[in-house]
Amino acid sequence: MHNNPVALVTGANQGIGLQIAKDLVTHGFTVLVGSRNLERGEAAAKEVGLDARAIQLDVTDENSIVAAVKRIRSELGRLDVLVNNAAIAHTRRLPGMSVEEYSKSTRPSVVSLDELRAVFETNVFGVVAVTQAMLPLLREAPAARIVNVSSGVGSLTRNSDPAYPWRSIFGPVYPASKTALNAMTLAMAIELESTGIKVNAACPGFTKTNLNNYAGTQTVEEGARQPVRLALLGPDGPTGTFSNQDGPLPW
Repeated sequence: MHNNPVALVTGANQGIGLQIAKDLVTHGFTVLVGSRNLERGEAAAKEVGLDARAIQLDVTDENSIVAAVKRIRSELGRLDVLVNNAAIAHTRRLPGMSVEEYSKSTRPSVVSLDELRAVFETNVFGVVAVTQAMLPLLREAPAARIVNVSSGVGSLTRNSDPAYPWRSIFGPVYPASKTALNAMTLAMAIELESTGIKVNAACPGFTKTNLNNYAGTQTVEEGARQPVRLALLGPDGPTGTFSNQDGPLPW
């Protein structure tokens, strides 16, 4: 078995996922850089460092997930941390279209069901599929951690408040997919509570990434802080929580 703890970060060939991989390497992990495109993953792994390995992983493809599990078990024999970071915001937002314009086109009354299904397939079902597949390995780890990268825009409590500044863009596609991800996080945490595997949702904040056309106000270094902190939780750390770097967030 591989001596160093092993972490898998999905969607790690760019953005916050790439920074999470870099940070975990500095904490002594061997990091698997998950990427749908293996060439991009290999380029990212070189950027992360010697303790990183690219792994082809499309969270919407069962065959890809199964192959990733087999490779992790055969090459490393362990998995200590799973960071479910892979996500998409849309499939058809046109270049130059603002967030506000896109949100108007995805109101519940007019949203394309194909768009809705595609985003949920990655952001919700993909997380469940990867977690289910990796659980046998995680159960064998001495102190496994699962971190689901969520978003504050999915908070039902916040969006129920008329004073919440992002309330106008809450809709059934990306924001609601993060609401659903939070529900999955809590369900996973409840099931795994007795095992010692801690499952938490992290909001990285409005970070400059390809997901938002680099319109964010935070750096990727700032965005990676909370997911990394939750990945490194000790035995007394919480489970079943939703938080950002400033503390707990309302569901």
